[in-house]
Amino acid sequence: MIARIVENQIVSELKPASVVCLYGARRTGKTILLETLKKRLSNKKILLVHGQDLTTAELLSSQRTDTLARFVRGFDYLFIDEAQYIPNIGTNLKLMVDTVPEISILVTGSSAFELRQKVGEPLVGRSTYFHLYPFSQEEMSKVETTLETRDNLPQRLIYGSYPQVLLAKSDQDKKKQLEKLRDGYLLQDILELDNLKDSLFVFNLLRLIAFQIGHDISYAELASNLNTHPNTVRRYLELLEKTFVIFSVIGYSRNLRKEYTKTPRYYFWDNGVRNVVISNFNTVNIRDDMGALWENYCVSERRKRNSYHHNAPNYYYWRTYDQKEIDSVEEQDGLLHGFEMKWG
Repeated sequence: MIARIVENQIVSELKPASVVCLYGARRTGKTILLETLKKRLSNKKILLVHGQDLTTAELLSSQRTDTLARFVRGFDYLFIDEAQYIPNIGTNLKLMVDTVPEISILVTGSSAFELRQKVGEPLVGRSTYFHLYPFSQEEMSKVETTLETRDNLPQRLIYGSYPQVLLAKSDQDKKKQLEKLRDGYLLQDILELDNLKDSLFVFNLLRLIAFQIGHDISYAELASNLNTHPNTVRRYLELLEKTFVIFSVIGYSRNLRKEYTKTPRYYFWDNGVRNVVISNFNTVNIRDDMGALWENYCVSERRKRNSYHHNAPNYYYWRTYDQKEIDSVEEQDGLLHGFEMKWG
């Protein structure tokens, strides 16, 4: 069993009359973490429900204080998995916290934008947010030696760190798990989030992004390749960020004329997702994109680490028109830290 860093943090924040929200992409282990927390708190009475269950959704969207109070009567904790499916969930959680102040509530969601929007406003000051990622290197370091980490690194650069992928026994099984993730889960949230139908367009956009890791992207160029408008490209990229597939980094500027800051760079939260999008699982010794894979891995791992330790710097890349650059720049409290990633 690989312990998740946020587990202890969540337990410490589970207090009466408060709501803890756990976000993360599908298949990152949110449901398993709920089960782990339920076992850990076995001396307490816990009600664990799923937001997609129609009976649960009906009761938890009632906005009737007597109905909500009856639903959790006798329990110390209420755990709601995939809470974004419940209409008016934020308002109903507020009513529950107000009328049953002894209850502690934990909700999960695979769309940060949708769940945070629904929960955030009604529960201002009474909610805490955590993000669950695919396994981080920090978590893996608890169960492997430095030598094992070095030996396992090539696999992680190719197949990533999603729990079911990491625990698969063979390369073929890892590939199958990633294909299932791509075909069955990866785009489900983005298509539901904006009532979209064109999954082929999203895949084609992701493929173009996958080939430009570590490079500035051009919305106009992407739009031309996809035969659409730049604003459409921007909209889909924003949705892909909100559903934890990719994240963007903007250019850092000291207001010098020679600095280039116009367009962002995009990275994948997981190397395996990047590679399954382009259907390339070749080993590290025969690839021509190891620099991009290593940069993506380092940048995403750094973000995971900062998030888990509640460190929130501003993230940038830095580049000049004459091709001088720093891959990653973090700015916090007036201090700058630069990172350069080289594979070899």
